[in-house]
Amino acid sequence: MSAILATTTVVTGGPAPAHRHTGSGLWTAVRTNRKAMAGLIMFLIFLAMAAVPQLFTSVKHPNDAAQYASLTHPGSHHWLGTTQLGQDIYAQLIYGTRQSLVIALIAGFFATVLSVLIGVSAAYLGGIGDDALSLLTNVFLVLPTFPLIIVLATYAGKGNLLVVIVVLVVTGWSYGANQLRAQTLSLRNRDFLESARVRGERRSYVIVAELLPTMTSLIVANFLGAALYAVLTAAGLQFLGLGDPSSLSWGTMLYWSQNDGALQSGYPAWAIAPGICVALLGASFALLNYAFDEISNPALRPVRRIRVKRTHS
Repeated sequence: MSAILATTTVVTGGPAPAHRHTGSGLWTAVRTNRKAMAGLIMFLIFLAMAAVPQLFTSVKHPNDAAQYASLTHPGSHHWLGTTQLGQDIYAQLIYGTRQSLVIALIAGFFATVLSVLIGVSAAYLGGIGDDALSLLTNVFLVLPTFPLIIVLATYAGKGNLLVVIVVLVVTGWSYGANQLRAQTLSLRNRDFLESARVRGERRSYVIVAELLPTMTSLIVANFLGAALYAVLTAAGLQFLGLGDPSSLSWGTMLYWSQNDGALQSGYPAWAIAPGICVALLGASFALLNYAFDEISNPALRPVRRIRVKRTHS
């Protein structure tokens, strides 16, 4: 009897289990994944370049012409050389980060919002609403995206940054909506949602407060995918001359380097440097996506080997 009491005292008097802080699982997934950490570091570098470009270059107005000698090769004064108009290419690369990153984040955010509204609403509501929204999603999924983007950007307002962002949102939401609809269908009849409905909660409350928090990792992964799509597509549009040629971004740098024949003239840095930056920013979004895939799908998490200590007799 005394042994039972002693055991009970030890159990009840022990420390309470630690509660996990909100976001701890997300940070752990990023911290323990080398690819995700590499993506996060690259993204933070680009974010610093966009927010405070003066930390990386002393040139204050990189788009002004005739500042330096035209078409100089890379050197100590101009790390990537100068353009045909005498502009410092390295300074343009740093300042061009801001518009490229803004396009990626804004277009990715609104495309994700549209995906959540259409995909989750279609699956949760069901019936005719689900059929209509699913039909709309499937139509956008099968459309030839890039030709449609070119047509919309040309006729809606060539050179307008807002038009480019709207076109990217309109053409970039369908894939995420399809994924979110499938995930919502698998969760729609779970016990925690049934209990919320039995309590008499409104549909909007059930979706926002009960359903969406369980899909956070998938929503963030869709945002990263939409941002990656926006980076690459916006650079392609600007390279084709469908952006604002007077603006400063990596896509317009590619446009002017192609127009002025940088590769043929022996100045490859003018064309290669912005292309590398587009690829690296896209890679940062893709690498970050690994962590969120692991959170939403435990089967993708790496299996850690347990070392067994052998005892020699």
